[in-house]
Amino acid sequence: MRVSSLDRKLLRDIWLMKGQALAIAAVIGSGVAMFVMYRSNFESLRRTQAAYYERQRFADVFASLKRAPQRLEERLREIPGVARVATRVVADVTLDVPGLDEPATGRLIAIPTTGRPLLNDVFLRGGRWIEPGRPDEVLASEAFALANRLEPGSRVSAVINGRRRSLTIVGFALSPEYIYSIRPGELIPDDRRFGVLWMERRALASAFDMEGGFNDVALGLVPGASAAEVRARLDRLLEPWGGLGSVPRALQISHWTLDSELKQLQTFGFLIPLIFLGVATFLLNVALTRALALQRSQIAALKALGYTNRELAWHYLKWGLLIAAVGAALGIFAGGWLGSGMINLYNQFFRFPVLHYRLSLEVALAAAAVALVAASLGAAVAVLRAVTIPPAEAMRPESPASYRMSLVERVVARRLTHATRMVLRNVERHPARAAASVLGIGFATAILAVGFFFIDAMDAVMTMQFEVAQRQDITVSFFEPASARALEEVRRLPGVLHAEPLRSVPARVRAGHRERNLAVMGLLADPTLNRVVDRSGRVVSLPPEGLVVSKTLAGVLGVAPGDALTLEVLEGARPVRTARVAALVDEYFGIAVYMEIDALRRLMREGGTLSGAYLQVDDAALPALYRRLKATPRVAAVTLKRAALRSFRDLMAQNMEIMTTINLVFAGIIAFGVVYNAARISLSERSRELASLRVLGFTRAEISLVLLGELALLTLVALPVGLLIGWGLGEMIMLSLDSEVYRFPLVVTPRALAWSCLGVLAAALVSGLVVRRKLDHLDLVAVLKTRE
Repeated sequence: MRVSSLDRKLLRDIWLMKGQALAIAAVIGSGVAMFVMYRSNFESLRRTQAAYYERQRFADVFASLKRAPQRLEERLREIPGVARVATRVVADVTLDVPGLDEPATGRLIAIPTTGRPLLNDVFLRGGRWIEPGRPDEVLASEAFALANRLEPGSRVSAVINGRRRSLTIVGFALSPEYIYSIRPGELIPDDRRFGVLWMERRALASAFDMEGGFNDVALGLVPGASAAEVRARLDRLLEPWGGLGSVPRALQISHWTLDSELKQLQTFGFLIPLIFLGVATFLLNVALTRALALQRSQIAALKALGYTNRELAWHYLKWGLLIAAVGAALGIFAGGWLGSGMINLYNQFFRFPVLHYRLSLEVALAAAAVALVAASLGAAVAVLRAVTIPPAEAMRPESPASYRMSLVERVVARRLTHATRMVLRNVERHPARAAASVLGIGFATAILAVGFFFIDAMDAVMTMQFEVAQRQDITVSFFEPASARALEEVRRLPGVLHAEPLRSVPARVRAGHRERNLAVMGLLADPTLNRVVDRSGRVVSLPPEGLVVSKTLAGVLGVAPGDALTLEVLEGARPVRTARVAALVDEYFGIAVYMEIDALRRLMREGGTLSGAYLQVDDAALPALYRRLKATPRVAAVTLKRAALRSFRDLMAQNMEIMTTINLVFAGIIAFGVVYNAARISLSERSRELASLRVLGFTRAEISLVLLGELALLTLVALPVGLLIGWGLGEMIMLSLDSEVYRFPLVVTPRALAWSCLGVLAAALVSGLVVRRKLDHLDLVAVLKTRE
């Protein structure tokens, strides 16, 4: 294959600037790697989710109720748009797990002993299916079994309808309902203390007096059916039987959490690579602008030989495209490797039968296209400016800049060395070039800062949630609302130092056509244990009347203080109440509605009813307390703050820190690339000048100061600029992560600022040392031969 003269020149030019080219390619590769990592994981999760839902027949609508006769199932099938109906018995029980001191919560779900569930089918991961006529055999959710080291044949004790029974685990299973398995009311999954157990329907119905009835229903809809219309009809049918309100698939907790994570992946997959590639585009533009300035005479000679502006523009544009192609190849490889590791993090959160990572050809091609477009944008302006210069003008060297005393020299002229004056004058005579270098180094600083901001944000969230807001040791929840006497009984439990009541009322909170199903939390006006705290750390006192609504929920419902909310209560006689929003509270986690406990009781027209209690306990008495709680039929769930904090650290914080570390590594590459390019270009432009200084008697240290002193000055100026840019980027990214699941604050600490600056200074130092070695090879002989 014949290679043209221009292409040979291109390869030689790239080889001569190979260090700079590789640095720019590494920056482009960082952006491409981030794009590939996030996008490929998004596609892998979405593809796995769709296949799993279809194979296991994941339902479209879910509803719970008190109890309905089996004959109602026929009427449910007659609802227009319903394709499948699955009724079952579901109950939460307290578990005594071997090796676990504190009580755990188990969700018992009825399944047929023969055949498969019509909807929400169970995937048998290990062991065997339950056998007919063995009422104490169960399948356990895989995460629960692994966390507690349970095997087929292991036994757990459960308090079922007031009676203690021993259950034998015969197999491990997964379900599309519990891809993300979390106990109701919790923020973080705790696989040790919450598990799903599938049990023979006849045995479970008999244990809870549900023979011939059901208390849970799932519906599969025909394609195109309106979920809202089906839910309205379903709720009307279930209302006489204690229906607790239907939930569409979009709000089913497991699907909702997974969908939120997928949306976050999409956001990260767009924003982070955009920032990296934006820096790469800018860097390539600066490098080409200054490299082409050194080739003015070559461009003029090529035009004199007959090359057109279009041919020369394409020739120099290929510089950027070749560098981008190398960067894209490196980025696709690195992104695929990181993506395959990242999928293992999601396997800790989400339970699929198979979650394989696959880097699709579409993602790889899209990444390459993005890199080439970024390179084209970065090179285009520099190339067009260079090739449109008339040949006669290009043959002449650029007019020398006029030297004059800088502002600093005028103030402290006598205190400055000659080398320092050179540095200041060179910066002042090229202000645009200096500003470009400052901006490039500033962006590197900003990206490093954003990474450290994330780490501090996680620390702030944990501190606020588990030290400032939640000061209780244990939260006890009851199966059914209890009388005021239950609080006194709780206070007499072993080791209880202080107890505060909790009233939780499940309700459909409605404002116009917008609604959410949640629990209205009744707390003391000024509790000392579980407090309502906003993101600034301010403790919110609950007013004597009215609702305190989380700011995120207010946004979802479109309400403000003073507006009325309709509460369709989903327990007892299912009254419908109206209450006004008294205040909003901006919290980190979830969506919530709070009310002073006596005001909530008045709204419900009840006495001193409570749903549970917050406890402060003596650690020495914990074993005795756990034994009592395991044996108390009324207790539905026991939540330990210590365990919740450990789960948060083990899952969310740890995984977020891993992702942040990856971002920091790539940010370090950008910092090195920006600083190294600035130093190499400056050396290319001033090599003859520096060699002349060596001939005139300057030492290597002195000419190093002339070259690297300018770089050091620009780096120091860039640090505060970069921190301000990082502040803005951090705000933008944190806002993009706001969801109904969680929100993160922008936390700017002196530690984060210091580490960001130190990272860039380290990159500048390494770059300076690499360039410093080039000074030892300056061509002094060529300078001596010059007639000037």
